Amino acid sequence: MQENPLLEEGLLPDFAAIRPEHVEPAIDTRLAACRDGLEQLLAAAQGHYTWDNLVAPLEALNDALEHSWAPVRHLNSVMGGGELREVYNRCRERISDYWSALGQHAGLCAAYQALRNGPEYARLEKAQRRTVENALRDFRLSGIDLPPEQQAEFRDYEQRLSRLTAQFSDNLLDATDNGQVWVEAEAQLAGIPEGHKARFAQAASEAGREGAWRIGLDGPSYIAVLTYADDRALREAFYAAYVTRASDQGPDAGRWDNSAVMEEILAVRHAQARLLGFNDYAELSLATKMAERPEQVIDFLLDLARRSRPLAEQDLAAVTAYARAQDGLTTLEAWDQPYYSEKLRQATHAISQEELRPWFPAERVVRGLFATIERLFGMRFDAQQGFSHWHPDVRLYQVSDRDNIVRGYAYLDLYARSGKRGGAWMDDCRVRRRVGNSVQLPVAFITCNFAPAAPGEVAQLTHDEVQTLFHEFGHGIHHLFTQQEVAAVSGINGVEWDAVELPSQFLENWCFEREALDLISGHVETGEALPDALFERMTAARNFQSAMQMLRQIEFALFDFRLHRDYDPQQGGRVQETLDAVREEVAVVRPPAYNRFQHGFSHIFSGGYAAGYYSYKWAEVLSADAFSRFEEEGIFNPQTGQDFLTAILERGGSEAPMQLFVEFRGREPNIDALLRHSGIAA
Repeated sequence: MQENPLLEEGLLPDFAAIRPEHVEPAIDTRLAACRDGLEQLLAAAQGHYTWDNLVAPLEALNDALEHSWAPVRHLNSVMGGGELREVYNRCRERISDYWSALGQHAGLCAAYQALRNGPEYARLEKAQRRTVENALRDFRLSGIDLPPEQQAEFRDYEQRLSRLTAQFSDNLLDATDNGQVWVEAEAQLAGIPEGHKARFAQAASEAGREGAWRIGLDGPSYIAVLTYADDRALREAFYAAYVTRASDQGPDAGRWDNSAVMEEILAVRHAQARLLGFNDYAELSLATKMAERPEQVIDFLLDLARRSRPLAEQDLAAVTAYARAQDGLTTLEAWDQPYYSEKLRQATHAISQEELRPWFPAERVVRGLFATIERLFGMRFDAQQGFSHWHPDVRLYQVSDRDNIVRGYAYLDLYARSGKRGGAWMDDCRVRRRVGNSVQLPVAFITCNFAPAAPGEVAQLTHDEVQTLFHEFGHGIHHLFTQQEVAAVSGINGVEWDAVELPSQFLENWCFEREALDLISGHVETGEALPDALFERMTAARNFQSAMQMLRQIEFALFDFRLHRDYDPQQGGRVQETLDAVREEVAVVRPPAYNRFQHGFSHIFSGGYAAGYYSYKWAEVLSADAFSRFEEEGIFNPQTGQDFLTAILERGGSEAPMQLFVEFRGREPNIDALLRHSGIAA
């Protein structure tokens, strides 16, 4: 056990030393320590509970478990498959069982209630009081008030959800990694940028087929083919393969099908909610969010849809007319829209994402991102050498403030590869918390899936990818810049889920500011910053088809929320039916009948956004309004940046997000800034 790297106590995990055989012994050791330690601290307190003899030691026990589990959880996402996946899924169930049992531990709940009702509560700091209040809420949401047989039923639901969400994610990853479209003639690749073509050729070569091209079903390939391939048949074939991943349709129909998995996830969530006394899972979801009731969420989304739809219809009419005029298309299909939209963008604004790519070499963008953050908040990111990593692409940065005090560390993993879950995300490796007379520093994982450099080339990003990187680093600085010393409210912990996107969407705004772009951009060959003419065209195109994009996000959010609000055990999930109804109500673009978007909607079926995808738009109201203060006072105004740092980023979940927003903005948020930034009139 002493040689198990997952049981070492260092701040940074020894990733290079971790093997699948280390996982179960480490997790079993940690879980036993947590269970034994909990009973010991309850016995030692003898009914007199304080922060120091209850909450702090329990936090230490659970943090030790997370020290072992966070690296495993991360490795499963970025280097998953095989034996690691198997042991991860076994341990995930054990950990789920532990948290379920903890949430229903009558003695522990009584101890927290005694602390809440006792004289010490009034002497606790704000963060500590909020931690106690949140814990008591979470006990209720874990079924503490249920009779024993229903508590067991609730725990069984938790276990099933743990297995089902993992299965959903595994199916999607397998379908993505194993799916492909082969091209035998280079003429079929006309229009696709050379860097992507070289990547496709390399993938074919690695598969033993020289002279061919293998197009995998990853995100960068999807964008490259659907946006740039002149060959309509190739676009259609790739679209069909991509949008039917892990489903009952398409070239791999039924092989990794998530249909039954989704149905069971929805059934279990609904049963959980009913067991706890809620009408549906949407109500349960809102118990930990800013929004107070389901009608408020639905009204918010429908109001945005109403404001956006007229412009979205104009957007669609424009691209449809353009496709007809250019190539005589009488019907604009789903695999045509991105292609002709890009052509129309170029015709209207003389700019494309590929044209911008040489101006954003990945390394320059990362340096510019750090320079932007330093100017805003006085924080410095310094690259580290000789650290233990899971892949050669990974970078590690030390974060220090203007007083040279180390604030934390960030791992950065930028590029797509086989075995790596798609998308982009931030996850915590270590959380900031007080440990005796010292403070454990926060450590973040920031993960993207950009196209890696073609052989002999330098990795370059589109401007959309630059925004993605800024978005994830917005989450990162929320986690890293916190000054909270209680784990439960440190960084993004304890932040209401529909407010957690505030810093991420907020930071994206600097991708369109001239001063920031001078830091971010530098031509791959000359180092020249983005020219004024290109900047002006890029800015003019910022809201190109923004209303259609707005409606698409509203479609996802309404689908998610209604799927969970309107679930009927007698009728099942009605997943496709619900999605079709939402599209009928708000969408202007209708995909083909075989489209199975929902089978890959990992945000709600294997992520943390179930009945919460609306959070992106809800928080975008906050982020746009927060940024409007920078527009008024200067985008690099040091005092404004300091105010955002101290009111939002450093406070974590220690106070209600509306209170923190009002402290920064001087008033409650309004929707005007979002509509203005999106090019949609109020």
